[in-house]
Amino acid sequence: MLFGDCCAATPAVNPPATRQAIAAVSKALRFMSKKDKTLSPATAFTLPHLCPLICASNPCNNRLTKNLERTLLMSQSPKFQRILTLGALLVASAVPIFAQQSAPADDQSVETLKVNVSVVQLFFNVKDKKGALIPNLTKTDFDIFEDGKPQTIKYFAAESNLPLTLGILIDASGSQMRVLDMEKQVGGDFLSQILRDKDLAFVLSFDVNAELLQDFTNSVHSLKNAMNGVRINTGGGGGTLPGLGGGPVPTANGPRGTVLYDAVYLAAHDELAQQVGRKAMILLTDGEDEGSQLRIKDAIEAAQKSDSIVYVLLCADKGFYGSFGGYSGDSEMRKLTGETGGRVIEVGNKIDKLRDAFNQIANELRSQYNIGYTPTNSAKDGSFRKVEIRAKDKDYKIQSRTGYYAVPSRD
Repeated sequence: MLFGDCCAATPAVNPPATRQAIAAVSKALRFMSKKDKTLSPATAFTLPHLCPLICASNPCNNRLTKNLERTLLMSQSPKFQRILTLGALLVASAVPIFAQQSAPADDQSVETLKVNVSVVQLFFNVKDKKGALIPNLTKTDFDIFEDGKPQTIKYFAAESNLPLTLGILIDASGSQMRVLDMEKQVGGDFLSQILRDKDLAFVLSFDVNAELLQDFTNSVHSLKNAMNGVRINTGGGGGTLPGLGGGPVPTANGPRGTVLYDAVYLAAHDELAQQVGRKAMILLTDGEDEGSQLRIKDAIEAAQKSDSIVYVLLCADKGFYGSFGGYSGDSEMRKLTGETGGRVIEVGNKIDKLRDAFNQIANELRSQYNIGYTPTNSAKDGSFRKVEIRAKDKDYKIQSRTGYYAVPSRD
């Protein structure tokens, strides 16, 4: 992630209380905006009070503030006004925390990064030749390069305890009919295992459309209910995830079957891009896309820009494919995960393999290293910069994203 002059990569700048407040208000706004479409005097009064509070408490999320502005202009309901008042109070209550922060020393973790410094931050895993995770390494064990040029490591932390923001994306197309129930069961167990008090997660399903079933929450119960609500949909009906960030939504009239790439884009661009810290999405799918408006490279770019690690659990019922030669979406999924620092785990239709896959992901997410550097190329021209972390021990394998986009600072 590239942090501009206006923001800081610190949990205190986006504490759980504020993150949950913003998520709750955002969810309420989207729900209420479906019912009320006109601007009221009360909304016009609330808007300039709520948005500065969100900006002050969460300077990285100016895009979210703009998204809220657009939605705020669409409702006049008294209930809606009560939601805004509560949200403003919740967000405002977190603001005093930030004023109490002091500037850290240079060798501290990127968790306490100074506000006026641009830093590239990456989360990564280190494995041995057999794939086992290697703990207890230090920054002296690594070198880092941007576009082939060596960089100076400024920040390093092992086994980061930063809050985790997680997206669960479930394929609800016809090909998943015989594996969906096991995905719900094991996925729910995974959420119970992985989520801690400071973490947030959301659930999105995709078939002929992409539908947000549960927005950011720390409630495992709510997340499980959302997953249990997923139903196979092979055509007609189904909702779409609103384009909170102004991004494209799959609305084409042509034939659609599994808008996988659109779903990844929306999860990254409209959900995870609004958060800071450690972010990941887990796809439960066979990897086959049919009918997306976007391409795989668009999905990869959105995931990279949102600083999200992508894991894909290839779940497929071989009986569904019959004589078609099996599923072929794994190559595109390997591109997606390889570019973002995740990986593909083949599950098939075996519940034990799925359970083991989730356990592997849980271990990796809780055993990450966190590295940060100030790039020698300070231009923020929107270009993609290749980043390579090299372990000095040649037997070690680094699992990390391949780079970042040097986007301008958000004013």
